[in-house]
Amino acid sequence: MALALRQLGAPYRYAGTSPTAGFDCSGFVQYVYGRFGVAVPHSTALLIGAGRRCRAPRRGPATWWCCRHAPGSTTAGHAGIVVSAAGALPVRFVHASSAQRESGVKVSAIEGTGYETRFLQVRRVLD
Repeated sequence: MALALRQLGAPYRYAGTSPTAGFDCSGFVQYVYGRFGVAVPHSTALLIGAGRRCRAPRRGPATWWCCRHAPGSTTAGHAGIVVSAAGALPVRFVHASSAQRESGVKVSAIEGTGYETRFLQVRRVLD
């Protein structure tokens, strides 16, 4: 968690995988996991199939969530790492955002935001 949160403020960059040049969402997840020797894909479409699905988010870099590009879409289009404690609401996550306002690595909530309507699932790679 500490490594992921140290990246706050890093710029957004399409296909980016580094804190200095910038991250996209899957590049950010790949960077954090990679620093601990865990290989994950640099593609949200592939992240949705990595690890195992879990019912509820649990804090830690072992857990990420994926959402659709847009409500109603079936394609995974964004990913982040859950930072909320189990059962805490709102569920918060750290991610590399391409939003025109406040782009870059930041912490956001799922509930009560556009992410809630696009939510797909939570995945876990480590126990």
